[in-house]
Amino acid sequence: QVQLVESGGGLVQTGGSLRLSCAASGRTFSGITMGWFRQAPGKEREFVAVISRGGGRTYYADSVKGRFTISRDNAKNTGYLQMNSLKPEDTAVYYCAADSTQYFPDTYYRVESYDYWGQGTQVTVSS
Repeated sequence: QVQLVESGGGLVQTGGSLRLSCAASGRTFSGITMGWFRQAPGKEREFVAVISRGGGRTYYADSVKGRFTISRDNAKNTGYLQMNSLKPEDTAVYYCAADSTQYFPDTYYRVESYDYWGQGTQVTVSS
């Protein structure tokens, strides 16, 4: 079992920054692949970013590439999503997710590839 708790969401103006955190417990953090997804009202949950267990591999959705940075601190059992140059279309509930299987998932962009989820944190970007 893995428990994930997100924090750091809030209201920010266009062009601003936020850093989301995802605190993990219940299993060795370095043994999980961690992803971030988001869901806007009336839309499906979509992939944002993923980071491998050791942090050596990262992938991003095209919509956030160059603006968001995913990272992790395995010693602190915490993952992060640094979000810069925020836009109104980034407004959503942001979720961190964990894949506890042994290998980095080829389909890291799919919701179905993750077996644990946090409760989400709201990010609102005003225009």
